Order: sequence, then structure tokens, then C-alpha cells
Amino acid sequence: MISVSSNSITRDTILKTVSNIIGRLKHINPSVLSPNKGLWEYDIDIVDVVDIILAVEKKYSIVIPDEVPVYTIDDFVNYVALSFSK
Repeated sequence: MISVSSNSITRDTILKTVSNIIGRLKHINPSVLSPNKGLWEYDIDIVDVVDIILAVEKKYSIVIPDEVPVYTIDDFVNYVALSFSK
């Protein structure tokens, strides 16, 4: 778990972590994932997105509300980064 008060968290760290989560859940090499590409372009469906949300929430001890749009990896990164900037 990562503490919200942690100063070592960066966008790059979040991006790598989220990419690794997606790679592990979908059996995709994280290095081929593009932060701005739509998740559907990797055959990620709504059930997969829920799994990714749950894993990201657990990793960062945050809650991603249902109304937050997460269509790309960058959407996840932006939300996590925003959560840590509060």
C-alpha cells in the first residue's frame, strides 16, 4: 500500500504501476501499452475495467467513483495523481 503522504510517487511511477496491473490482468506485455490509447483497443471490456479499478484502488488505497471516466491508462494515472495531490 502507498501512503497518500508519500513524496516519492510520480506520474511515471503511477503509469508503470497501472500498466503492470493491466498487463498482469490481461496477459499483455506492459511495454506495448500506450497511455492514450483506448482500453477497448486492447480488448479490455467493462468487466476487465472493473477488475482494473479494484486493483488500482487496492494498490493506492483510494476509491475511484463510478462517475469518473476511465477509458485510457492515462485516465487512471490522472485520477491517482489527483488523489495524491489533495
